[in-house]
Amino acid sequence: MDMTQAMQSVEDLMADTVNSTVTTLRDASHHILEAGGKRIRPRLVLLSYAAMGGNDINQVAPVAAAVELVHTASVVHDDINDHGIVRRGRPSVNAIWGRTFALLTGDFLFTKVYELMAPYKDLNITLAEGTVALVEGETLQASAAKEGKLSREVYYQIIALKTAALFKSGAKLGAQLVNAPAEYTEALGEYGFNIGLAFQITDDILDLIADADQLGKTAGIDLAQGKGLGSAYATNGSSHAAVAEVIEEAPTDDLLTTIKRKVLQGDAIEQGQTQARLLVQQAINALEPLPESAAKDELIELAQQVINRSY
Repeated sequence: MDMTQAMQSVEDLMADTVNSTVTTLRDASHHILEAGGKRIRPRLVLLSYAAMGGNDINQVAPVAAAVELVHTASVVHDDINDHGIVRRGRPSVNAIWGRTFALLTGDFLFTKVYELMAPYKDLNITLAEGTVALVEGETLQASAAKEGKLSREVYYQIIALKTAALFKSGAKLGAQLVNAPAEYTEALGEYGFNIGLAFQITDDILDLIADADQLGKTAGIDLAQGKGLGSAYATNGSSHAAVAEVIEEAPTDDLLTTIKRKVLQGDAIEQGQTQARLLVQQAINALEPLPESAAKDELIELAQQVINRSY
C-alpha cells in the first residue's frame, strides 16, 4: 500500500466529511483540518493495517480519518477549556469564531465520526473505548488541576487515558480490519499505547522548553493552569504534594515564567525524556511477534519520530 497515497485519501475524506450547508460549521472545520498537524494517529492506523497484510485504501481510509477527527474535535474543545488562541500555527477556532461556535464545531467533528464508522460494526467498540478514555482523561486532568493535586502518579493516569488510549485503539483498529490474529492485534495495541504515552510526555516537555512559534500552538498553558508534566514534576515527585504550593510562590504578574524556572532548575526534563525513550523501546519490543515487513519497519520509525521532534 502506498502510504503517501493513503494519507492523501485520508485528508480528502476528512475534507469531504466535514462539508456542511451550515457555513460556520463547514468553515471552522476546514480551518482546523487545513492547518494540518502531525497526523500520527491516522498513520498509525494505516501502518498497523498494512503490517497485517491489508492493502485496500478504500477499506482503511475511513477508519484512519475517524480516529484523526476524534483527535481534532478534542483539540478544538481543548482550546475552549484552556483559552488557547493558536493551534497548528494559525488562530484557533475559538479565537476566530468564539467559544459557542468552537464548542459546536467540536461536537460536529465528533458526530461526523459516527458517519465514517457506521459500516464497521464491532470496530466501533474499539474506537469508543479510546474516545471514552480521552474524555475521562481530560476530566481527570481538569479536576486534578482545579484541586491542586496533580502528582506524577495522577499525571501518568491522565495521559494513559487522554492520549495513549486513542493511540492503542488506532493501532488495534488497523489489525482488526483484516481480522488479524489476536496475538498481533494485542501486540499492536501495546505498541500504540506505549507510543501514545511517549508522545504526550514529549508534548509536555516541549510545552516547557519551546515557544509558540515552534510548537504551532499557545505554549505554556498546561503549566500555568497546573496541568501537564511540568506541574506534576514541579513538586519533585511527591505523590501528595500539591502544585498549588508552587503556584503560591509565583508573583501574579509572571506566573508562567516563575513555574517554568522552578521546573527547569530540577531534572524534570531529563526524567521525562528518559521515560519517553523507555516507552518507545517498549513499544518497539511489542512488535517483535509481527512478521517482518516494510510496514513494521515504518512502525518502528514512527515510534522514534514520536520523541525525536521539535514540535
